[in-house]
Amino acid sequence: MARYELRLPKLGEGVIEATITAWNKNIGDTIEEDETVLEVATDKVDSEVPSEVPGVLVERFFEVDDVVKIGEVIAIIETDQAIEEEPVTGIIKNPELEETVTETSENKVENQDITISSSPERFYSPLVKTIAKTEGISQQELDQIQGTGKNGRVTKDDILKYVADKKSGKAATQPATQTVEKQSFAHEPEVVNQPKGIVLENGDEVIEMDRMRKLIAEHMVQSKHVSPHVQSFVEADVTKIVNWRNQIKDEFLRKEGEKITFTPIFIYYIIKAIKNYPMINVQLDGTKIIKKKHINIGMAVALPSGNLIVPVIKDADRLSLTGLTKAVNDLAKRARENKLKPDEITGGTYTVTNIGTFGNIAGSAIINQPQVAIMALGAIRKMPSVIETPDGDMIGIRQKMILSHSYDHRVVDGMLGGLFAKRVAEYLESFTGDNLL
Repeated sequence: MARYELRLPKLGEGVIEATITAWNKNIGDTIEEDETVLEVATDKVDSEVPSEVPGVLVERFFEVDDVVKIGEVIAIIETDQAIEEEPVTGIIKNPELEETVTETSENKVENQDITISSSPERFYSPLVKTIAKTEGISQQELDQIQGTGKNGRVTKDDILKYVADKKSGKAATQPATQTVEKQSFAHEPEVVNQPKGIVLENGDEVIEMDRMRKLIAEHMVQSKHVSPHVQSFVEADVTKIVNWRNQIKDEFLRKEGEKITFTPIFIYYIIKAIKNYPMINVQLDGTKIIKKKHINIGMAVALPSGNLIVPVIKDADRLSLTGLTKAVNDLAKRARENKLKPDEITGGTYTVTNIGTFGNIAGSAIINQPQVAIMALGAIRKMPSVIETPDGDMIGIRQKMILSHSYDHRVVDGMLGGLFAKRVAEYLESFTGDNLL
């Protein structure tokens, strides 16, 4: 029987780790080829991890809620299928520290009696426990290692660094309680001005956030903490667009098999404005401004659960209005059915959210990091308006909406942010519909 190492596969651009949310197979269970073994979650998308070979699950290196890095061995499957065997360690080599976890017969004998256990205050993954036993790190010593993971959890990198420092004579530990109190973690935003003195009264219902809501909350807090938000608001007369869509929507549905909504039309002209003002399509890395070559439009989608997800239309500027319509409809449908692929929620360079869907006329959207701007599309309303004619001004009923543009003041000043919003409005108001379909 061969031993197949089931590793966490690549889950999308920029994704370096995932959290195990469920095991579909237990030790001893038979697994068919391509059958799902476990489920994992990244920033916003749940994914299934299948086996590439048939066999029997014989080892699991992680449990539910453990954080696993891309490429790490999650489990071992015994199979009759011929495979290229590799050493089974459950540990990925770190080029800088690979000598740190070298196992010898002497280590194994010497460290057999070491027992490592988790406690309610201090959780250790199976991988961390394995490294500790291999390297002769006692429970007391492990308990004092500073953890950089969520809630102060000791990660693989933390313990490998400690082992390397210990061998070089630089190791130093502090009580774990001090770490949790003083350190700000990448996956756990610092909570500021937390409400105090909440009194529960008879009939109050306490609802625990689900995983996605916690991630959204963390992402929003982080965005407001990182980016100084500024907003510009512009009103646009979209009467021509409303009339044109009403005229062609039935024929479009018959011809393309798709409903055409206002969202792809607005995205089409936002893309044109981005080409006019490419410094809106940037990202910030410290003091370095990264001007993005591709225009990848994120579109916020409200889910049946009440949560939010932002699938991305890659290279949106290469699509016609028909192509954008199909992309918007497809991504929105699969987002609500939880069928998006990890790559489809990463790589966005500018985001659009249509708050008009909920009857909102305007709103201050939060920037979707690491982008620097986001546009909220307000509801289209019939409004009395002054219309300029050759014979003078007159009052008429027009279809109007408000564009709300939020941008990062570290890199986008009021002139750029305001002119961009104005240019989008100008494109919408000069709409003719010619040669769009």
